[in-house]
Amino acid sequence: MAVIQYRDRRTGRLEPERVFHGETLAFLYENRAGRVLASVLTANALFSRGYGWLQRRPASRRKIPRFISGLGVDAGEAERPPGEYASLDEFFTRRLKPGSRPVDHDPERLITPADGRIRVFPRLRDPLLKVKGSTVRLEDLLGDRALADRYADGALVVIRLAAADYHRFHFPDSGIAAEPRAVGRRLHSVHPIALGAGAPSFENKRTLTRIDTRGFGPMLQIEIGALTVGTIEQTFVPGAVERGQEKGFFRFGGSAMVLLAEPGRLEFDDDLVRDSQAGIETLVRMGQPIAKRLSFPG
Repeated sequence: MAVIQYRDRRTGRLEPERVFHGETLAFLYENRAGRVLASVLTANALFSRGYGWLQRRPASRRKIPRFISGLGVDAGEAERPPGEYASLDEFFTRRLKPGSRPVDHDPERLITPADGRIRVFPRLRDPLLKVKGSTVRLEDLLGDRALADRYADGALVVIRLAAADYHRFHFPDSGIAAEPRAVGRRLHSVHPIALGAGAPSFENKRTLTRIDTRGFGPMLQIEIGALTVGTIEQTFVPGAVERGQEKGFFRFGGSAMVLLAEPGRLEFDDDLVRDSQAGIETLVRMGQPIAKRLSFPG
């Protein structure tokens, strides 16, 4: 299995990623027999729901110390000591101590809504979104041709959440959030191992929310489930929302998010563009600025 590296934006260093069940992912997506098994598992949401159910059982709490040490989780950020969580899933969906994720409140800046490894696409010049070896048409990602036409040539962000990351997601700006809409059923892995093998991960089970943001116009925020992530929980009430406010969380497993803005609304930070063009993911933390607002006629 190839070593996956990302750049930690806080330190500027390239770091190797500790992959949760990496050997299993390599088997499922890089081995002929494994790909047959993966096609069965991804078509059956019961597998992921069952796996998630096991991680919510009290017996799973004994896995928490190994999960922390094996993946390098900073347990000191959690709002409670690890021993106080009733299951592995409860620790996985943990909230953090106040102040652990400072939110940049500059209205000229868009913030990242989640912790994760980010790639940015300043302009979608092609109707296909291409990440590693995986491609998806914008229309298929959104499940709506009219929406795809509206956001063609727009700016797009992909945030991949690894198992070690904080798995609650937030709003990238203040505004008015609509009712989320569910799309898709399958649950492929979103890890680079799977994407590199061409897995159609961006057509996984996902939720789309339109946010009429205060500073960046109408945006779409899309939460994407993944293999072993059978549930995406939304905790917000549609209506007025604030920058940095919690929107929801992913249950156990790796997952991903997409942000989509209309053309001409924002400009990504140079370091993120540079890394993305080089094929490097950049680790960001919720609340950090990732783009600046552009003037928009009308």
